[in-house]
Amino acid sequence: MNRPPRVSEAEQSRASTGERVSAVGASPTATSEPMMEVDPRLYRHLADAQVNVELDTGDMILNLGPQHPATHGTLRLVVRLDGERVISADPIIGYMHRGYEKLTEFRTYPQITTLINRIDWLSSFANEVPFIDAAEQLMGILAPPRAQYIRTILTELSRIATFLLFLGEMGLQVGALTPAFYGFRDREHILNLIEAATGGRFHPNFNRIGGLKDDLPWGWVNDTRTAMKTVFDACDTFEDLVAGNEIFEARTRSIGIIPAELGAAYGVSGSNLRASGVDWDLRRDGKPYLAYPEIDFRVWTHPDGDSFARYWVRLQETREAARMVLQLLDQLPSGPIMTKVPLIIKVPQGEIWVETENPLGQMGYYVFSKGATGPFRVKIRSASFSNVSILPWLLRGVFVPDVITILGSLYFILGDIDR
Repeated sequence: MNRPPRVSEAEQSRASTGERVSAVGASPTATSEPMMEVDPRLYRHLADAQVNVELDTGDMILNLGPQHPATHGTLRLVVRLDGERVISADPIIGYMHRGYEKLTEFRTYPQITTLINRIDWLSSFANEVPFIDAAEQLMGILAPPRAQYIRTILTELSRIATFLLFLGEMGLQVGALTPAFYGFRDREHILNLIEAATGGRFHPNFNRIGGLKDDLPWGWVNDTRTAMKTVFDACDTFEDLVAGNEIFEARTRSIGIIPAELGAAYGVSGSNLRASGVDWDLRRDGKPYLAYPEIDFRVWTHPDGDSFARYWVRLQETREAARMVLQLLDQLPSGPIMTKVPLIIKVPQGEIWVETENPLGQMGYYVFSKGATGPFRVKIRSASFSNVSILPWLLRGVFVPDVITILGSLYFILGDIDR
């Protein structure tokens, strides 16, 4: 009588769980499969996690500059990215360093104006004013009133020329090409006036210790009044074309916000600080200089502190500068443009600090004289150098396209940074 084969308890256990037994006492076959079905949605995330681990290559380092057009010169930004977001940004400066502070020690006082013209080359005439003022104060002389008024007019014309370029060029940061051409076109009217008065279109070298090189040419005052009308029209155009553009507003509002206290702590000055709500202007609040105490003007501020606010403040300051020029022309006194100074200028021994409200912000000269024909030491405080010092804090956490608009809104000049 045939008996059924005996099955062990282990085999019975495997059979109860769904495993197949191929023969008496044999182990499960290689093709055995579990009888229980599992929902694929329960382990789908495991595959995704494996892919993420494989693609995670760490942060990316992006070198922006020193030849990138968005850096406005030979500025290099080492940007660490997590995807499209900036983790850190370090400005690397010095590619254009020319050593102006040291060069001034080997020049006479009249020769130095040729050098300092090239620090902030867009507003070159304004660079001359604080240094000439420092030398005149050390010598105890004062330029005639007509020379002071002409210096003030040319300083404000430099401000207008600088800002017109900014108002048009800022459109390029968001992909608008037309405003840039308008900015260059309208700026030519101001450069024509500067060239007609000084003989230099880009580097006037017009100031002299004790006054000016020449008086204004015939018809220059009427030409300036006509040009101011062009400036007002240009500002209206930029307000509609750029500031009123919804794409520009979307790319600049709430982007690159500088808190007022932090901006002041970093040394940010000029329009960048006033765009954060700080009502401070050296023309009004600093030590009186030139003819600014004789005219009425408004200091424009904006509470937001973002890239749009910096554009808006410069737009209003361009209009205000044109109004100031018209006031100065109406009050322009007659008389000489040069006081009596020695043929060979030797500045008495002493030291002095003079600061002015330049188009890009606070610019100052510390001059130390030992009574020679040239200074013993000169320290130059340029606005752009301090303004870009906030970039590591300002760029942290923004997206890559916002880096371009923030750099444009700060509006710095590389010659002003590197000196």
